[in-house]
Amino acid sequence: MLSGKSGNLPVVWYGNIGFQITSNWSYRFLIDHLPFFEGFFVCRILLSFRTVMSKEDKNMKNKTVKALATLLAITTVSMMGTAGVMASDNTAEDTATEAAADTEEAADDAAEASDDDQAAADNVAALIDKIYVQERTDTTDEDCKAAKEAWDALTDAQKELVEGEEASPEYFGRDTGDASKDDPRNQDEIGENELLVVSFGTSFNDSRAQDIKGIEDALAAAYPDWSVRRAFTAQIIINHVEARDDEVIDNMDQALDRAVANGVKNLVVQPTHLMHGAEYDEMVEAIDNYKDKFESVAIAEPMLGEVGDDATVINDDKKAVAQAITDEACKVAGYDSMEAAAEDGTAFVFMGHGTSHTANVTYDQMQTQMEDLGFTNAFIGTVEGEPEDTACEEVIAKVKDAGFKKVVLRPLMVVAGDHANNDMAGDDEDSWKSQFEASGAFDSVDCQIEGLGRIAAVEDLYVAHTKDAIDSLGTADDAAEVTDDTEEASDDAAAEETTDDAADTTEEAAE
Repeated sequence: MLSGKSGNLPVVWYGNIGFQITSNWSYRFLIDHLPFFEGFFVCRILLSFRTVMSKEDKNMKNKTVKALATLLAITTVSMMGTAGVMASDNTAEDTATEAAADTEEAADDAAEASDDDQAAADNVAALIDKIYVQERTDTTDEDCKAAKEAWDALTDAQKELVEGEEASPEYFGRDTGDASKDDPRNQDEIGENELLVVSFGTSFNDSRAQDIKGIEDALAAAYPDWSVRRAFTAQIIINHVEARDDEVIDNMDQALDRAVANGVKNLVVQPTHLMHGAEYDEMVEAIDNYKDKFESVAIAEPMLGEVGDDATVINDDKKAVAQAITDEACKVAGYDSMEAAAEDGTAFVFMGHGTSHTANVTYDQMQTQMEDLGFTNAFIGTVEGEPEDTACEEVIAKVKDAGFKKVVLRPLMVVAGDHANNDMAGDDEDSWKSQFEASGAFDSVDCQIEGLGRIAAVEDLYVAHTKDAIDSLGTADDAAEVTDDTEEASDDAAAEETTDDAADTTEEAAE
């Protein structure tokens, strides 16, 4: 029979022996032999019922029947319930085990997939870092192609994982405009006269087409007898453009080799650099190695002309550029003049690159030039270089002290590339826009993301510098011709004198 107390598991009795139903072997034994125990308990109930019927009266019989019926029901339910509980427990246990296994397998699969994604992204990052260098190698073209193919094979999620020493999703993923609007100007069979336009370069397609190509187009229109070609001094940028846009731009050595191969006799080089800085010096050094391969070579002045000794030195080039950039800045901002902008409380901040070269004084000279023109609301700053008085925080203090409440930021650079878009107008807290806003001193801070190369007056300045260089070739030819004539006359005179002396000697000998 079964017995139990509240809160305890049932006990199975057989005669005077009771078996506690627990989660141990007896529990499992009971379930495994359930049919036997069901029959045993039913038989015991019937025998008890028979005994009672023979010994008790009718009233007692009725009570007993009811009790036995209840006992039978309880027994059956108890056995079925116990079996159900155990079966349920077993099923739940099995289900939980299977679920845990599935979860673990899914986690393993997810971890494996994550590892695969990161591995693919890391491979692309390594390929980008390999071409993010200033030196061109024999495998550069292949490396650029491999990096782009690996990038294209990534999923969108994998692309977001790309991160290396220099690599990021923006290397291939950032939209900088339509590269097809640009012209690398690396064609051959160009004739005897070449005008090589040398720029640092930019990977921003729109700026390259508007600013650098804008200057090149202006020079080509001004000098149709000269073939305009291009060279960049930044191999990092050349590789970036080639890998991403499949546009191949010559570096200095490639451009000069191409000129030699094309049979160029007269070479004029027009740098788009602002000043006689480090980039300009490296360009001149490269050209010096090729001078003996051409009949004539001339290097034009950069945008701002000669540097000068100190911050007070200004010249016509700096004056022309100062007027050009302020006129353009006012036009874009909706002002008729710098004076009108000043009356409205607006200051213009022109952000240059800066350099550790001694030519960095050029930026202070530009500030002097702005003041000389009477532009009290024009301020010059630099991202890099010394002195520190052109650093962003110093410029903020100057604008604040001058009492201007509106600020317009604009690059003092030929192109509107990475520095203009990120260092000047970016959303990072260290961008110039963010720093000006964080100062809390200004009601508005706006950005004009436009390079100097698209300003017509600046293009005209380059055209004038190129003319001076072309004219110098004629001067050199004239000078060479004069020298040749002088030498020839000298030789003739010497020959005549020698003849006279010989005649005199002959006559003396005859006497």
